[in-house]
Amino acid sequence: MSIPHLPIRRALALLIVLLVPLITAPVASAHPINTSEVRLDVTAKEVAATIDLPLDQLDGALGQSFTAEDVLDSKNLPGLRSYVQAHLSGTDAVGRQWTTRVTGGSVAKVDGADNLVLNATLTPESGTVGDFVLHYDAIVDKLISHRVFVSARYGHSGSFTTLAMLSWQTQSVPVAATTPPETAGFVAAIHLGLHHIADGSDHLLFLLMLLLSAPLMAEGRRWRPRPDPARAGRRTIHVVTAFAVGHSSTLALGALGWVHLPDRLVESGIALSVLVSAVHAIRPLVRRGEVLIAVGFGLLHGLAFATLLGPLDLGRANLVSTLFGFNLGIEIAQLVVVALVMPSLLLLARTSGYRYFRTGTALVGAVLAAGWLAERSRIISRNPFEPVADLLVDHPLVLAGGLALLALVLRAVPSVQELRSVRNASQPPVPDSSTWVGVPRR
Repeated sequence: MSIPHLPIRRALALLIVLLVPLITAPVASAHPINTSEVRLDVTAKEVAATIDLPLDQLDGALGQSFTAEDVLDSKNLPGLRSYVQAHLSGTDAVGRQWTTRVTGGSVAKVDGADNLVLNATLTPESGTVGDFVLHYDAIVDKLISHRVFVSARYGHSGSFTTLAMLSWQTQSVPVAATTPPETAGFVAAIHLGLHHIADGSDHLLFLLMLLLSAPLMAEGRRWRPRPDPARAGRRTIHVVTAFAVGHSSTLALGALGWVHLPDRLVESGIALSVLVSAVHAIRPLVRRGEVLIAVGFGLLHGLAFATLLGPLDLGRANLVSTLFGFNLGIEIAQLVVVALVMPSLLLLARTSGYRYFRTGTALVGAVLAAGWLAERSRIISRNPFEPVADLLVDHPLVLAGGLALLALVLRAVPSVQELRSVRNASQPPVPDSSTWVGVPRR
C-alpha cells in the first residue's frame, strides 16, 4: 500500500462505518422536510381545498400523538377539523370574510409519511369568486420550522401552479380568480428555493464547511495559506460551481421521477456530507477534496431538494418552470451566503489566528453533523445540538457581521512573528564575533 493512498482508504473506511447504521436501521415514517400542502381548486362559485397534514407534525403542534389508525376516530377527527377550520379563511378585496367549512378525513402516504387529508370549501358572500387572500396557519402557528405549500388550479382541470410557501412569518397569499400568468409559478418557485436554503441549517452548514478550506491549499496532510488571494477566489468559484452541478443534476432527475432514494438515506447522507466536509476542513482528506466533496455530495443534496417538489401535483410544463425557478432560487441563496462570508474568510486566512478559528468552527460543524446523522439513522430520537444549528437560520446577518468584525480585529492586531520582526529591526545589529579576532586591545 502506497502512502499517498492512505487518506483515501481511511476516508472510505470511515464512510462504510457511518453507513452501516443507515442500512441496518428499521424503516421509520419520518417526514424530513417538515411540510404540509394546501391545494386549491378555484371555480366561479367557490374554492375547494385539499389539505395534507403530516401526522408527526400534528403531534408536535398539538402536543399529542396520532397514528394512522386512531387519527380518524370519532374522538380525534372532529377536533382536528375544528382546528384546521379555525386556521383557514379567505377574504375578498374589501376584507369581507368568506364562509369556511372543513369536512372529510382520510390517511394517505406522502414521501413515506402518514398524512391526514381533509377537504374544505371557501365560499364568498357575494356568491361569485373574485380575487381573494387565503389565510392559513395550521401547524406553523406552533412549529416555526414547518412550511406549507399552496398551489392552485382553475376549473378542476389542468395542472396546479405553485403560489407560495407559507411559514410562521408569512401566513397569507393572494389568489387570483382566473388562471394566473405563467410567470407567477416561476416567481413563487424562486422564493421557494431561496427559503429552502435560508431555512435549511444542514445545507448552509455544508456550504460553510466547504468554504472554510477554500482560501487554503493542501500540502500533504496540512493546510497552508494561498499566497495569491485571486487563486483563493477562483477555488471558491470551483467549489460553488461543483455543488451547483451536483445538486442541479439530481434535482431535475428526482423531480421528474427518474431517480429516487429512500428519504431516510438521503437525509442521513446530507448529515454525512456535513461531517465529511468538516473533517476535510480540519485536515485535508484528498487533494482538491472540497471540490470533489461538493460535486459528490451535491448529488445527495439535489435529491433532498427534489423531495420538496415531488409531492406537488404539478403538470409537466409547470414542473419544468417550477424546477428551473426553484433551482435559480437555490443558486441565488448560495451566492448570497458566499458574498456574506467569503470576504471575511479570505481576510482571516491571512492571519495567524485562522488555524484556530477554522479548526474550532469545523469541530462545531462535525458535532452538529454527528447529531443529525445519529438522529436520522434512528440511533437517537432528537439531535441535542439542534438549537446551535438554528442560529444559522435565525441570526445569519448577526453571525456574518461577527465574522467580519473578527476578521478586521485579527488583521489589525499584529501577529507574534510581526512583533518579533519589529523588535529585531529596532535593535542595533550585534557585531560579528569573527571580526574581533586579531583586533589589538587598547
